[in-house]
Amino acid sequence: MSAEHSDDDLATRKMQFLYALRSKGVTDKRVLQAMEEIDRGPFVRGLFSERAYEDMPLPIACGQTISQPSVVGLMTQALNISPRDKVLEIGTGSGYQAAILAKLARRVYTIDRHRRLVHEARAIFEELDLHTITALTADGSHGLPDQAPFDRIIITAAAEDPPGPLLAQLKEGGIMVLPVGQSDAVQSLIRVHKTASGLEYDEMRDVRFVPLLEGLGKE
Repeated sequence: MSAEHSDDDLATRKMQFLYALRSKGVTDKRVLQAMEEIDRGPFVRGLFSERAYEDMPLPIACGQTISQPSVVGLMTQALNISPRDKVLEIGTGSGYQAAILAKLARRVYTIDRHRRLVHEARAIFEELDLHTITALTADGSHGLPDQAPFDRIIITAAAEDPPGPLLAQLKEGGIMVLPVGQSDAVQSLIRVHKTASGLEYDEMRDVRFVPLLEGLGKE
């Protein structure tokens, strides 16, 4: 295949990718622009790299997955991020979600329990000149108290309930988006809005994520 045909094919796949996002309910213009700017390709390696522009979750290292793009888009949209926001992500994974957040927020902190994933994600952030992301190896269930409070928190692993330490690190007026439910069953994607009078919950849709685990991953 010639380079020209290859470029045309890639452009077509990217156009179909954005169309799939819109058809699944990702309609926020800033989110769509961020997802157009951040190519999913570099975040998907090896055997599955050919499927980077399909709307499906794919395996990555350490037994983890890169989320389905439409779910990434819906979670990002639900956060309603403003350009001044400081965002905490629990579960760096491939780094794809953090890269999209970096196009929307002032500052992104992302945590993963697997050192290898953090190291690989940092390398991609460097290549893409995403210098507003701080990626750390840590136990995400404790959050990042040193940098709290956060305007927005996103958790890309399923907990039985929104973790108390993370809710405590969310600013009043802030939003948290996460999947909740037992790890071996269908989970619900929820949005938590922290108000002066308490917590408001919105249930968004059924999803399936890896479980939120305590401690650091074994390398």
